[in-house]
Amino acid sequence: MTASQGARILVVDDEPQIRKLLKVTLQAHQFEIHECGDGDEAVTQASIVHPDLIILDLGLPGMSGMDVLHRVREWSQVPIIVLTAKEREEDKIAALDGGADDYVTKPFGMGELVARIRVALRHVARTTDEPVLRFGPLTVDLAQRQVELDGLPIKLTPTEYDMLKVLASNAGKIITQRQLLQQVWGGHHHESDSHYLRVYVGHLRKKLKEDPTQPRFIQTEPGIGYRFLLQD
Repeated sequence: MTASQGARILVVDDEPQIRKLLKVTLQAHQFEIHECGDGDEAVTQASIVHPDLIILDLGLPGMSGMDVLHRVREWSQVPIIVLTAKEREEDKIAALDGGADDYVTKPFGMGELVARIRVALRHVARTTDEPVLRFGPLTVDLAQRQVELDGLPIKLTPTEYDMLKVLASNAGKIITQRQLLQQVWGGHHHESDSHYLRVYVGHLRKKLKEDPTQPRFIQTEPGIGYRFLLQD
């Protein structure tokens, strides 16, 4: 039995067929499923059930999915995977900037969704560990601000380290360009500063000795941001 099996998942979708499909499939993977079909009930269920993860549709009757996302984020860091028919880039960025951990568009593959659920749940387990993050040959010591690759120290600039810390601390999650700019440069940035990200990510990849066409650590999410890859 894996650590994710038995996790409690709240499915929020106004389509009964989608809820039924998710319930049957996810129960077969040993997850405990709760479900509801509108936004107001979703907020109530999230506060009562205390799920380990929420799958959230954006097109809900009553309170919208985005409003549910904002309401839940006022008091909870539970992983939230948006599952929606909205596939515009601006919708993805708004949801991720609003606190979603991942974004999957309909129609979707159940295998991919289950894999993304496992990643999100592994990330929750990782955040309860000691402040030393390990990704295969890479170690990030958050307390000492030290990074090692294959047992050898890597010298990073303060900005490079801050970027790596943000990405590695959120491994498995998409971090949008805006989130990364805000967390590394604080409020002193503009949207046009996104070219700095490409420069610094390029420096990081070089120091991590990775091929950008076959990334081991930092994966580009085109037009959205970056995802630090969890290691198997």
